[in-house]
Formats: sequence, C-alpha cells, structure tokens
Amino acid sequence: MLPVNCGSHSDYHNFVVENLRKYYPDPDAIARSTWDIIERFWSLDLSYTDELMRDKYSKFGPVPRTPSCMQHSYLLSIDFKVTSITDWAAQLKINPLYAILSGFEAGNTPGVGTFYDFFNRLWDSDNDNFSPYIRPVKAKVKKPKSKGTKAASVEKVTVDQLISQLGDTSSILEQQPYHSLLQIYKKQFLDVSVSKGLINANSLSVAGDGTPVVTSHRMRSNRICDCAEKGISECNCDRYFSQPDCDIGWDSSRDCWYHGYDLYMLVASDSESDLPVFTLLNPASKHDSHGFLETFFRMKSFLPDFNATKLLLDSAHDAMSIYEYCKRENIVPFIDLNEKRGIKVKYKNDFTIGKDGVHVCKEGRRMNHDGSEPSKHRLKFRCPLASRKYGCSCEHPCSDSKYGRTVHLAMKDNPRLINIPPRDSKEWKMEFNARTSAERSNKREKLDFKLEDGRHRSTKMWYCRLYHIMMLQYLDAWDLPYESALRKLILKTA
Repeated sequence: MLPVNCGSHSDYHNFVVENLRKYYPDPDAIARSTWDIIERFWSLDLSYTDELMRDKYSKFGPVPRTPSCMQHSYLLSIDFKVTSITDWAAQLKINPLYAILSGFEAGNTPGVGTFYDFFNRLWDSDNDNFSPYIRPVKAKVKKPKSKGTKAASVEKVTVDQLISQLGDTSSILEQQPYHSLLQIYKKQFLDVSVSKGLINANSLSVAGDGTPVVTSHRMRSNRICDCAEKGISECNCDRYFSQPDCDIGWDSSRDCWYHGYDLYMLVASDSESDLPVFTLLNPASKHDSHGFLETFFRMKSFLPDFNATKLLLDSAHDAMSIYEYCKRENIVPFIDLNEKRGIKVKYKNDFTIGKDGVHVCKEGRRMNHDGSEPSKHRLKFRCPLASRKYGCSCEHPCSDSKYGRTVHLAMKDNPRLINIPPRDSKEWKMEFNARTSAERSNKREKLDFKLEDGRHRSTKMWYCRLYHIMMLQYLDAWDLPYESALRKLILKTA
C-alpha cells in the first residue's frame, strides 16, 4: 500500500511540537548541543522525498513508513554518530527524542529491515554494485619510489583521450542507480543553498580532490576455476569479488596500501562552508586526473544549471590536455605544477620558464613581471637589472636598450606554464589557496561524520551514506534564527 502522506512540512512541525511537550516539557533538560540538532531538523523540509518516492511503493499490502520520516531518521543517525543501522533501530525504541525527531510515535518505530527496504527504494537498480561480482583481476597499482607521492596511473587511456571520449558523450541521469539520491540532494539541499546565496551557480569556482575511502582491511575474492586442482598456483582467471567496485590503491598521505574506493569530490571553493557540489566513488586504483574528468563531466551533464568558471586542482591534474580544455571552455585553471612533467622549458632559444611561470634569462636571473595583456592572452617580463636612467648593469646585456630586454609570453605557446593571472601574482596565490576547501570538505565527511565507519559491503549503501552526509553538510551551513521558535512553542501553554 502507498505510504500515508502526513500532508505537508507543517504537519511534521506540529507532530514534533506536540510530542516534545509531552515527553520533554522542560526544554532546559535537553543539552544545548542537542538543541542545535533539534532546531535544524525541525526546520528541514523533506516533503519532496515523499513526492519523489510515492511511485516506488506498491498500492497493495500494509501501510509503509513515510519516506520523509525514514530519511529524517537516517540523517539523525549520522548526525548523532550512530554508524550501525541495527544500533540505530534499537536506539529509536528506547529513546523517545530520536523517534520524535524522525517523525515516529514513541514505541512505534521501524526495524532494521524497514531501513534497508528504504535504501533499496533510493537505489534505482536491481544490482547493489556497478560491476558484476565475477570479473577479472585488476592490475595492481605500483608503489611510488618517493615518499608522500601519488602512485602512477594504471589507466589504459590518456587524459587527452579521456577528455575526447567524455566530451563527445553525455551521461543520462535517469540511467544511473543514484538518480533518486541525486534528485533528493539537489532539490532539497543544493538548490536551497543556491537560493540562500551560499553557492553561485552561474559562476562556480570548483576545487577538486580525491581521498581514500577504506571499506575493508583486505580484498576478498574467491577462485571459481579449477586451476589450483591442476597445480597452477597463479592464474588470470575470473574471480568472485564480494566488493566488485573496490580494488587496491595507494594512500600517499599515509604511505600504505588500502582496499576500497577513491572518493572524488567537487567543492564550491568560494562558499564559506566548503560545500560539496558533486561526487563520485571510483575504484581505489583510479588516478586523480581520471577521477576528476569523470566527476566533472558527470557534473556538467547532471547539473546543467551550474557553470564552472574556475578550476582549483593539485599537481596530480597537471596535464596539458586539461589546460587546453579550460581554454576552449573559458575556464580559468589554477593548477599546481608537477616538476616531474617538466618545468624548465626553453622559450625563444635563450630563455627558460621557471616553476612559477616566471622567465629566467640566460644568466640565470628571474625577470621582473611587468604587466599582462588579457586581451592578447600574454604576459610581459622585463630584465631585472635594467634602469631607464643607467641602462642595463649586466656584464653580458642581451639588449642595447636602456629599458632592457623585454619578453612577452603568449598563452598559445604553452597554456600549462603561461597563465593569466600569472603564477607569481598575489591574485593567483590567493585563489589557489582556496583549493584546500576540497580537503576540508573531505575531512568533514571522513572524520566529523565518520564516513568510513559505515562498514558497508555494497556500493548502494556507500552512496546512500555519502549523499546523506553531504546533505548534513548543507544543513549545518544554513543559518538558524537567533531566537528558537521551537522552544517558544514548547513552553507556550497548549
């Protein structure tokens, strides 16, 4: 039977007020930190969840739980740091406050199976994972030679080829298993934050970063062939994997192997609260440059109203193809240089370009930045020893002019090393410093909301947990009234 819709968000308001008066007539008996959570959830409107999921229930059978109440409850479990669904179902039975904030009558709360039924309806696929359980053994990532560096890519396509492939095709959201999750997240959290002015969708400054998500201590796989019986200890036959979307990757921050996902997050770097915009869970072996491209192009397809004008990325994304793509799409790249890919490039025979994009003359001196010409897409540099009054004081001057040797760097010659604004400018450094917003957002998900403590075995459950954590990040960013309207209603004589 279809779920009984309570009518509107105002009915949820009235239910919470009525039951808080009954079970907690003295608001001071509840801790202030708990009141902050109560206030945020009381003002959270999840009525769109009921509207979206109405068709996911049968018209026959017993009356199910209201979807918005189930979602309220799951969000509460994450906010109260209860990582087990079994433990949370038990907490709902013994703690009236948790039941009331979820929208359930005290003593009449859902069980563990009801929660997993709700997750199944959020996931628009009959399969719990993207990949089949039986698949070939993936190539293992090689350990990097130097400490603190990221592992080399194991991808069979280059960044340039991947940009061409993703640029020529568009992803269809309705075909993705996380379609309903993304719709709920976008309608009730992302779009609301845009309307509040927390995110500028028309001119979005995007910071991207990948982070490891550990799902188990080791890879679990079983042989399904008879090679061992034939005396073959090592074979390349397909195996059964209990977590087929996961594999082994290298965690450069901790210098260790791990099994799980590579979570790639795109964050609005110009938002005050480091708000996430879009994310994907990739296999752990996925290189950040490939993870970024797949996430970014999915974001463009699924969120067409969001226009990225700036990209803030670390040195793992330092590929010429990404700079050329940004130039075609009028996106300003702020990408850290990777020295291994070459920085001292010969320019006009007798000059080189340093790590920060500054010209170095043949005597080894850094030239002075002398302005830029955005209309011509070029930068101007001048000899550091030249004086209009005394001329050039260099022992081997490269120009007879008192003004000194002048060199113009054109972006068309090398958009990777020649940027506007230039890398040595305060504007570039201030903008690039905002790239850490992606790291702070990942820290909130993994440490503050205990993402990895979910200990799930399917991609379905990891996406459900991840998207609801992102929803809580938005909920925490929304300002609440200075005076609590809920406390006044509780204290008010009925």
